[in-house]
Amino acid sequence: MKGIIFTEFYELVERAFGMDMLDDIIDACDLPSGGNYTAVGTYDHAEIAALVTALSEKSGVAVPELLKTYGSFLFGRFTELYPDFFEGTSTAFAFLESVENTIHVEVRKLYPKAELPSFDTERPNEETLVMVYRSTRHLEDVAHGLILGCLEHFGESCQVEKDDGDSEADGIRFTLTKAA
Repeated sequence: MKGIIFTEFYELVERAFGMDMLDDIIDACDLPSGGNYTAVGTYDHAEIAALVTALSEKSGVAVPELLKTYGSFLFGRFTELYPDFFEGTSTAFAFLESVENTIHVEVRKLYPKAELPSFDTERPNEETLVMVYRSTRHLEDVAHGLILGCLEHFGESCQVEKDDGDSEADGIRFTLTKAA
């Protein structure tokens, strides 16, 4: 997993819970990296799971909620760090539809060994977007937060329904329906 995921998680923890909490969760985990990350490094995804679990235990906030909050925060950070990815896109649906075939293509150019989730999209009608998330890392709550962050960025309101599917092969289905 790319280090930016870790460095931005640290940023969120520091902003939302303070530096002492960040120190506490790092100390609580036996991390092979020692908890030292660079944005361009590559690290075991088990380390982010350990950090999130420690934060949940120390903060009392459930892991899925922390991950969703992190995803929303991360989307905002992506708009600041990678503004070119957002140029020429004026709607959340258009942006979300571009993730797999545009954004992830560009990310792979920057980080050829990046292991990214996949997103299939379909538009049953103008008011609905269906996204199917697949990843061996099971960070669907982060994906959910990223979707929410995207909607907020574009100032759009949608109902977002999450369906875990019957099997891992089905992926996690997010159905976004524009608010009336």
